[in-house]
Amino acid sequence: MNIQDNGLEIIKNFLPQEMIEEIIHEVSSYEGNDAKHGIRNAEKKFSSINTLIKSQLVQDKAKEILGSSPMLVRSIFFDKTPEKNWLVTWHQDKTISVNAKTEITGWGPWSVKDNSHHVQPDLSVLNQMVTFRLHLDDANENNGCLKVIPNSQNKGIMKQSDIDTIVKTERSFNCVVQAGDVVLMRPHILHSSSKSTTPNHRRVVHLEFSNYDLPQGLKWD
Repeated sequence: MNIQDNGLEIIKNFLPQEMIEEIIHEVSSYEGNDAKHGIRNAEKKFSSINTLIKSQLVQDKAKEILGSSPMLVRSIFFDKTPEKNWLVTWHQDKTISVNAKTEITGWGPWSVKDNSHHVQPDLSVLNQMVTFRLHLDDANENNGCLKVIPNSQNKGIMKQSDIDTIVKTERSFNCVVQAGDVVLMRPHILHSSSKSTTPNHRRVVHLEFSNYDLPQGLKWD
């Protein structure tokens, strides 16, 4: 599968081992107020993740997919553990974070998360985005690996009833990966994950990039 045709792609051995170790070491030492299982704006809190984002490795791949200079639009560090173990139901990622709230036809609803304005934009914005899920640990069916329904991003923004129908009628794909692999996907592809049944980490650096030019006065936050 590839991201252009299927909305999903897995690249093996994408991250160097030393980069994985640097991120794990820095996050393990983190003393901020965020819960370590889900840290938003990770590039502002960890120099190792900021270095990863600016690396030629990530920038070149994002540019290859988007066709022009990529802009970071979201950065989250996830860690699913026995102490913080969660189920994610089938859904689409369909919001973006911007510097201000303003009225734009076709955009909404608005919300605030971690002091940033979030909004569901027009579908054209999501079509010009790519998500990197950079794995710091092995992920499989036992520790809550990502599950997706390939090509579902082509159906646009869906109502819950549409999602329920697709989940029942179309085959899902388990993103079984090893530490260092990256899962590339369109943010609005249908995806989910189960709870982990094994006592270990499932650490992921989640990055979203876009080449969409926001309306005047707005900036990616």
